[in-house]
Amino acid sequence: MISTKELQLLPGSMALRNTCKAMAVLDAILCQDWIYRYYSYNSEWSEDEEFFEMRNGEGDQLLILFKDEGTVINGYFAAAEQGDKMQLTNQLPEVFHEFIFGEPVNSAGTTFCVWKHGDQDWATGIPAQSDDHSEELLSPLDANPATYVKWATEYFKGSYKDGGLPLDTVTSIYNQQPLGREMVLTLVDQLEDWEQLTEDLKEISYPYHINS
Repeated sequence: MISTKELQLLPGSMALRNTCKAMAVLDAILCQDWIYRYYSYNSEWSEDEEFFEMRNGEGDQLLILFKDEGTVINGYFAAAEQGDKMQLTNQLPEVFHEFIFGEPVNSAGTTFCVWKHGDQDWATGIPAQSDDHSEELLSPLDANPATYVKWATEYFKGSYKDGGLPLDTVTSIYNQQPLGREMVLTLVDQLEDWEQLTEDLKEISYPYHINS
C-alpha cells in the first residue's frame, strides 16, 4: 500500500494527474452537488498550476499541486498526532514553498508532505514519530480503476445504476478517453444537469463530447 514509507508505489506525476482528473470526473457524475463530493480538480488553479483536493467531511484532506516543475502532496489526517511542519517538509524544493506554507494548506494542517521534483523520485521530509496515516490518504491514488470502483460502490451507494459501477467505463475514464453521454449513462440512470457536468469537465480540463 502506498505510504510515506512506500513512495515507490506512488504513480509518476503524469499518471497521478490523470488519476486525479479521472476521480474528479467520476465524482462529478455520481454527485452533482459539489459540497458532497470526495474528489475535485481545478485545472486553472493559477497560471501553470493545477490543484486536486480530497476531503471526506471528517476533517481529513489531501491537497495536491501539479506544476511544470513537479508535484507536491500535502496530507492532513485529523486524528493523527501533528508533527513539526518544518521537519515534515525538510528539503522541500523552494518551488513548492508558496503552496505548502500558504493557503489553503496552512489552514488545513500537515500530517505528511511528499513531492516529486522534475525527474527525481518521490521524496518526503523527516517523518513524524507517530503514524502519519499516509496509507489511508495515499493508497486511493494507485492509478487502479478497480480501487475507485470498490470505494465508490460503498460511498455513492444508491447514486449509480442497479447493476453497479462498470469497471470498463471507469477504466476508460482513467485512460482519459473523451466522455460521451453513453458513457455517463452506463454509470447513472439519468443525469439531472448536463450543463453542470459540462462546466465541471471544463474546470477539470477533461475531454468530452456529451453535447453531440
